[in-house]
Amino acid sequence: MWPDIIQKAQHGGLNVIQTYVFWNIHEPLYGQFNFQGRYDLVGFIKLVQKNGMYVTLRLGPFIQAEWNHGGFPFWLREVANITFRTDNEPFKHHMERFARTIVQMMKDEKLFASQGGPIILLQIENEYNNVARAFEGGSKYIQWAGNMAVGLGAGVPWVMCKQNDAPGPVINACNGRNCGDTFTGPNHPSKPSLWTENWTAQYRVFGDPPSQRSAEDIAYSVARFFSKNGTLTNYYMYHGGTNFGRTGAAFMMTRYYDEAPLDEYGMEKEPKWGHLRDLHHALKLCRKGLLWGTPSVQAFDKGFEARLYEIPESHVCVAFLTNTNRKEDGTVSFRGEEYYLPRRSISILPDCKTVVFNSQRVNAQHNARTFDVAKESSMKNQWQMTSDLIPTLRHASVISKGPLELMNLTKDTTDYLWYTTSFKLDADDLPRRQDIRPVLQVSNLGHAMHAFVNGKYIGSGHGTKIEKSFVFQKPMDLNAGTNHIAILGLTVGLPDSGAYLEHRLAGVHTVVIQGLNAGTLDLSHSVWGHQVGLTGETLGIFSEKGVNAVKWEEAKSDTPVMWYKRYFDAPSGHDPVALEMNSMGKGLVWINGESIGRYWISYLNPLGKASQSVYHVPRSFLKPKDNLMVVFEEHGGKPEDIQIMTVKRDDICTVVSDLHPAHVRSWSRENSKIRSVDDDAKPEARLKCTGKKVIQSIDFASFGNPGGMCGNFTTGSCHTPQAKAVAEKACLGKESCVLPVAPEAYGADVGCPETMATLAVQAKCVPKK
Repeated sequence: MWPDIIQKAQHGGLNVIQTYVFWNIHEPLYGQFNFQGRYDLVGFIKLVQKNGMYVTLRLGPFIQAEWNHGGFPFWLREVANITFRTDNEPFKHHMERFARTIVQMMKDEKLFASQGGPIILLQIENEYNNVARAFEGGSKYIQWAGNMAVGLGAGVPWVMCKQNDAPGPVINACNGRNCGDTFTGPNHPSKPSLWTENWTAQYRVFGDPPSQRSAEDIAYSVARFFSKNGTLTNYYMYHGGTNFGRTGAAFMMTRYYDEAPLDEYGMEKEPKWGHLRDLHHALKLCRKGLLWGTPSVQAFDKGFEARLYEIPESHVCVAFLTNTNRKEDGTVSFRGEEYYLPRRSISILPDCKTVVFNSQRVNAQHNARTFDVAKESSMKNQWQMTSDLIPTLRHASVISKGPLELMNLTKDTTDYLWYTTSFKLDADDLPRRQDIRPVLQVSNLGHAMHAFVNGKYIGSGHGTKIEKSFVFQKPMDLNAGTNHIAILGLTVGLPDSGAYLEHRLAGVHTVVIQGLNAGTLDLSHSVWGHQVGLTGETLGIFSEKGVNAVKWEEAKSDTPVMWYKRYFDAPSGHDPVALEMNSMGKGLVWINGESIGRYWISYLNPLGKASQSVYHVPRSFLKPKDNLMVVFEEHGGKPEDIQIMTVKRDDICTVVSDLHPAHVRSWSRENSKIRSVDDDAKPEARLKCTGKKVIQSIDFASFGNPGGMCGNFTTGSCHTPQAKAVAEKACLGKESCVLPVAPEAYGADVGCPETMATLAVQAKCVPKK
């Protein structure tokens, strides 16, 4: 996906790609580095360079990023006497060793700008102020980190995020949603104003409801930042993608920043992608003034202001007209002209006269994403299953008095750890009344568990992102004689933030049985056995190489701790592919041996729905025929109802009024002057299909006062019936079309009292024949 995503970023007006370096995927075992395949850091940077873009490289090595263990390899926890991210010699030794390795790799490939390469900035540490107070040596450590980084001799500047005391030449940068108003600025006049994370949405964890951030709000924040002497802004994320495998941090959804300008599948999310593209073009029309102009501010009443950049004795003058009022639109008089400013918006005037962009007026088209069942992939929907071994004490590989901490045993090689113990009861110990049953109570440090008593599943429990520990209580049936308890403990990713990451705990803590005639039975100090991982994981039955290591049988539904498999043909065409998993509970999915990540359908958000029900399958994981899908289901589901889908953004829309500025591409700069590319620059509506598709139908068209939104438009009282015919004539059978925003083009009644002089059109794209 890299080439396509980078090209779309460039077409969206970006000139820099920012990326993390993930220590735990590049050095999963001490001294054993991996820069192959998807981990080819040098190849990625060279691909960015090939597309004519720059790179900012965030070394961390602590990155957070909602990434497993914040980017730290698990072996780092096991270094003697180590404390992460403070003035600790073992930690500083390994941090410097890794940073030096990466910097030297970039030097060897001549990738720094000082060598003619694309890397223009490096980052060391990440938002350290969030944890600094937890460490006595925090200030000393941050000074060391900055000086160590500079001493590596990369020949490009270093930055620290949210670090006001960044030492020496290291630049302190802002993270947040509104750095144009919240950032107090660099800590020295010689340093530029940088915004390393402009959050395009809110990252989401399992259990979260949907969240969004509008294109208009992001555009306002970026224009505001550059209007106040900003130098660089980075969208976090511009493309978030997918947490494949076990790479997501604790409770993180597999889908990451799907609300970004490029969604999880790398598709343009409109109007966010297009509106920001238009903003970038407007800012580039202003570059001469922003780079060399003298800044000034002209304040008006009621939250209006003009921020100017002028070069004396030249034609260069840039203005940002701003309405900071969140509730009221208004008009401002500026240099003899009246300018209408919607609430909380910025108009950009590259010549202090012509409005080429307003953050609240969206000229970009809209689109809606759909998921369609792939019929060819649904054929031969035949599933088989095999159970994972539910162990007893005699199967255990590690024996101890009491249950052991989970992460120190699994060492980030698996999510799962089996706990098992046995105990004996006399008949007199059991309840005599049929309406009374013993209760298993487990105090768990997180993140989740599934309990089995005498081989029978009795229930599951889990914590949350905020409170990972929980208490599990379920009734059970016990026998006179020997009874077996098996608990499948698990993590949903390792923690990614906060102080003392190396001391975090998970897994079973205490176990008691209540409701016995003999009283409460405490098993917390009994003999416990432990088995790391699942038997199916050890045998690799999720791949073609290992799938025949076990016996498979016809699948049955709603069976816990079960492996399922089927074969399917890839969907035709080139649209992205996804799995709709609503019929399942919780587990993992592999396609042809590649893990597409964790799914968790049974954890419902406050709206009563799964936080994520559709999971991305990259086309690069697929073969034309006979693709192996393997699902490990923890507590029961219906695999036959899993749907293979194709993902489309073929429903496109436009909503433009005569109050919109002319499209930003209507303007260019020549000899320090802004000129119109068109003879008569006016508002216009544009529609364009992507992926070699054409407009098949116009599903809605109205001029006047249409209501609703893309996918759910409604006609208003000033509707013009001719609008659909006009749009069909201009657009059908074409990849793109342009429609005028003028009442005469549609025979509209200009005297209609409620008209907004707005055109709304919805079209359907299909593959070109």
